[in-house]
Amino acid sequence: MTQTLGWIGTGRMGAEMAGRLIKAGNDVTVQNRTRSKAEAVSSLVVDTPADLGDRDIVFIMVSANDDLIEVTTGPNGVLTNPDHAPKILVDCSTVSVETSEIVRAACAARGTAFLAAPISGNPKVVSSGNATQAVSGTREAYDVVKPYLENISKSAVYVGDNEVARLVKICHNMMLGIVTQAMAEITVLAEKGGVKRSDWLDFLNASVMGSVFTKYKSPAFVNLDFTPTFTPTLLRKDFDLGMHAAYELDVSMPVSALCTEIVKASEGAGYTDDFSILLLESARASGLKLEPENIPVDDGLSGTN
Repeated sequence: MTQTLGWIGTGRMGAEMAGRLIKAGNDVTVQNRTRSKAEAVSSLVVDTPADLGDRDIVFIMVSANDDLIEVTTGPNGVLTNPDHAPKILVDCSTVSVETSEIVRAACAARGTAFLAAPISGNPKVVSSGNATQAVSGTREAYDVVKPYLENISKSAVYVGDNEVARLVKICHNMMLGIVTQAMAEITVLAEKGGVKRSDWLDFLNASVMGSVFTKYKSPAFVNLDFTPTFTPTLLRKDFDLGMHAAYELDVSMPVSALCTEIVKASEGAGYTDDFSILLLESARASGLKLEPENIPVDDGLSGTN
């Protein structure tokens, strides 16, 4: 744990992730497009990604494909410093395989190892220490970075070479959508049959069918609090990527195909809140008007770190 670290991207997710590294006692220098957001995370702040070229390991957490290209090979990107390049670059963002391949090639040209390490969770999950990561690239680079990833996440699983971690993350998010849609439909069935949502979800979460995820989403379902953690637009993007991969690999995915259309419809309806609004769409299709129950509901994350 003696490597010097750099961090690019201190949005809602990146700030929590970098904060966990700093809290663990690591030497972390931070950069963000809006400097004030970086300064809210660390007293060690630089102006451009290129200024992190002398760090041993640089982590990246940005929003989209173009952002990753910009902070790596764009003007003042971390790989454009003429004097230094990081030993290892770790991208924790959710981007396409094609973008990841471009950055991996650029890293190779500078003698930098590249790990794809997309994170699963949202800021509250990260803060509670319950996030997970899939990691792909060379095993040697993973072994060096693993202790730092374990400062950030509950689990950082090595899944293979090159870009396979991207597929793992897409598969995860498709599962997220499918489980949420199933949870929404069954919850509407229970309520329309006369069962309070909170009672049904109490029963579900205590049963073998309950999970960390169903418990975590229960407050939103009970109190209709759809504060965004992951939007229908972002979920739709991952379904599209997953269905493209299924086509390329010749995998039959009838349930996923149906959920793709349901998520697409929720996006088309103009929802910009959390993707758990799938509950509202299921209720609307069933002629049921939902009302918030306005009661305390445990999300299962309390007391974790």
